[in-house]
Amino acid sequence: MDVTADVSSLPWEQVHGPAQGVVYGLLGSQNAELARRLHDFGWGESPLKPLGLTSPLFRGAPRRTGVYTTSEDGSLWFGSPVPEIAGALVAGLAARDEIRWGGARLAVRGISVDVNRTDTTREVELTTATPVLLKHDSRYLLPGDDHYEDRLLQNLFRKADLLGLPQPCGLRVVEAGPRRQFLVQKAFRIGAVVRVRMMADPRFVDAIRCWGLGLCTVQGFGWIK
Repeated sequence: MDVTADVSSLPWEQVHGPAQGVVYGLLGSQNAELARRLHDFGWGESPLKPLGLTSPLFRGAPRRTGVYTTSEDGSLWFGSPVPEIAGALVAGLAARDEIRWGGARLAVRGISVDVNRTDTTREVELTTATPVLLKHDSRYLLPGDDHYEDRLLQNLFRKADLLGLPQPCGLRVVEAGPRRQFLVQKAFRIGAVVRVRMMADPRFVDAIRCWGLGLCTVQGFGWIK
């Protein structure tokens, strides 16, 4: 979704804070029971919620200390590897001419549907557009910390199992961005964007591209470019 903001900047607590309300609002506008079930219980027999989105991303936004600036060239990405969820998202988005994101109005300039097609099982490289969140013993991990790659791989194993797809292997972080901290629902989320390599079944690669890496994907974290 291509968007334009009616404000020059967003408060930091509104970069990721509105994400969950926005995505469940879109789902609920098309299928209230699906939105309720997913929010309260997860998908199937798992508490995992197989959908993801980004915070608003703005190309060419000027840099200003202490604020998240916007531009006329913005975008929001939404996705799910589950057809029922993806279909409700597409229908919900198609019915909108604006998205309320916290105190900002994001005017919709256009919508397109991107269908991933990975050809063969091979080593793939994935780079996130938003920070990846991981925890170990209730503490947020950053790339380079002990257990980081193990916890990320375990998270991917759970996602693969939920979707009935082969688990990936050989994951390693090849590059990471700086530590980022956001206030979401009155609690801090700490993570970093990453570039990873792994061996994975092409169906799983396609699925994870429209779900995300790590935790809190419904809050706009871990979205893959």
